[in-house]
Amino acid sequence: MKKLLCTATVLISGLCFCQSTETEIKAAFFDGTVVAGYADHGAFINCTGPNISLKNKSFKLMLGMLPSLRIKEDRSEGTRNSLIMPALGAGMTAAYKRLAVQLPVYYNAKTPSQNGSWKAGIGLGYSFR
Repeated sequence: MKKLLCTATVLISGLCFCQSTETEIKAAFFDGTVVAGYADHGAFINCTGPNISLKNKSFKLMLGMLPSLRIKEDRSEGTRNSLIMPALGAGMTAAYKRLAVQLPVYYNAKTPSQNGSWKAGIGLGYSFR
């Protein structure tokens, strides 16, 4: 019994006092990154939403959803969409210290004149964390 108690104490103390590694993977709802960029002949402004991130020292790589405001002039005939529209994109964001670079994709729904399609973009931003 004494050996079992000593072994359990050593294992638990090893877990509590061990050194952590520099690389960590975690999930987050907001990572404090705001990005502006270009996609599909228009601009976007977004922040990182729910994501999975990998952090190593000053570098962070995130893969997740991007709640956005898309700014694009609708040149279709007849009824037109607003110049600024909310959108949800997905993509990858890489942040080094405070600088963020993003590769988002947005889905454009089917219209009478065009099929639905995914449009890729690129953006540059600032990481608050």
